[in-house]
Amino acid sequence: MIYTVTFNPSLDYIVSVEDFKVGMTNRTNTELMFPGGKGINVSMVLQNLGLESMALGFMAGFTGREIERLLAVKNVKSDFIEVASGISRINVKLRSNEESEINGMGPAIGKDEIDKLYKQLDKLTEGDILVLAGSIPSVMPESMYSDIMDYLKEKNLKIVVDATRDLLVNVLKYHPFLIKPNNHELGEIFGVTLSKKEEVIPYAKKIQEMGARNVLISMAGEGAVLVTETGEIYESNPPKGKVKNSVGAGDSMVAGFLAGYLHSGSYEEAFYMGVCTGSASAFSDNLATKEEVRELLKQFNKESYIS
Repeated sequence: MIYTVTFNPSLDYIVSVEDFKVGMTNRTNTELMFPGGKGINVSMVLQNLGLESMALGFMAGFTGREIERLLAVKNVKSDFIEVASGISRINVKLRSNEESEINGMGPAIGKDEIDKLYKQLDKLTEGDILVLAGSIPSVMPESMYSDIMDYLKEKNLKIVVDATRDLLVNVLKYHPFLIKPNNHELGEIFGVTLSKKEEVIPYAKKIQEMGARNVLISMAGEGAVLVTETGEIYESNPPKGKVKNSVGAGDSMVAGFLAGYLHSGSYEEAFYMGVCTGSASAFSDNLATKEEVRELLKQFNKESYIS
């Protein structure tokens, strides 16, 4: 079973305004509302690709109940821990001449709720996959990711971490199965600027030497690079398409990678599934669907990768 953890889920309210003007009343052209958060995005895309997962995390108030309801509508299983104080956050994303975001704070998660999460993690068994994705709310310990991986180190799990800076560096000693920084995040760790695929490869190998098993680097319009634990290096330009939406593309890449790997055990298949699934979300107003991924795989003559 695949489990995803989202510490600070959200309702993502996405609005389009023809020509947004500050200080004026603006009216929307389109409105969309999704359950949001990096782990939740991974679960939703996995469901779209035909794979079951369990979304874990914390929810609070009427917004938390709506997140659960929207996931149920999409047939995504969830088991969120209810927090008594506050509400799950609302993130407003404004698309106009420029794309802007206002992200909410989220509820006050305490020790009792964190202890309940550990009890849920006790249920994971050998062969399960755990995805830890996104930022840690300010009310929680900054060491949360590494604490969880230390807690689970005796279990034979594949753990995926999609986080930045210290959150990512601090888990490397626990040998995560996959990490997925983008090129900017990888560069920040080493204090360098990385813009081309050939530039990221040496630093992907460095972070692999620090403990990561497989390193998948997303590079937006430059494509992606994968350095595997077995020594292979895969590079790809992105498939052709018009970018509509940057939200969830990286999470979709993680979901596609897992879908490809579980389908075949092949890192090559996992890589191209990841690239095309991430791009399918970027080319859509919604998260990637199986049909959209299949169409993009055709550009690489890899359509057989998806059933």
